[in-house]
Amino acid sequence: MRPAIGAVAALAALAGATACAPPAAEVGRAFYAANCAACHGADARGVGPAAAGLPRPVPDLTRLAARNGGVFDRNAVMSTIDGYYRRSDPSHPMPEFGATMEGRLVMVETAPGVFTPTPEVLLGLADFLEGLQR
Repeated sequence: MRPAIGAVAALAALAGATACAPPAAEVGRAFYAANCAACHGADARGVGPAAAGLPRPVPDLTRLAARNGGVFDRNAVMSTIDGYYRRSDPSHPMPEFGATMEGRLVMVETAPGVFTPTPEVLLGLADFLEGLQR
């Protein structure tokens, strides 16, 4: 009987800690403002103050789904942000953010039945960008 009480207490504590955490999209919004807006713009349309000096046009992040047949590909977006998709192109002007996103990990279903530990801020940034799609 005591182990069950301990498990209930642990779950209650976890629920309380989670309730105090900011929503994932808010975590993503803050990361975006601090790390992405300079190039992609405050409105994410690719016209930030640092965009003019880059060798390639900065993509409009509000049109990611539109450019992908109306589907927001969360896995591709997260892989691009963390740098995984760009490793074969060392001259790509976008920095790899994977190393800057250390911290709390959450489980994300990256394929049917496949869950991958993912930095919470990376998931939050993807949620934030998904909310901007037009």
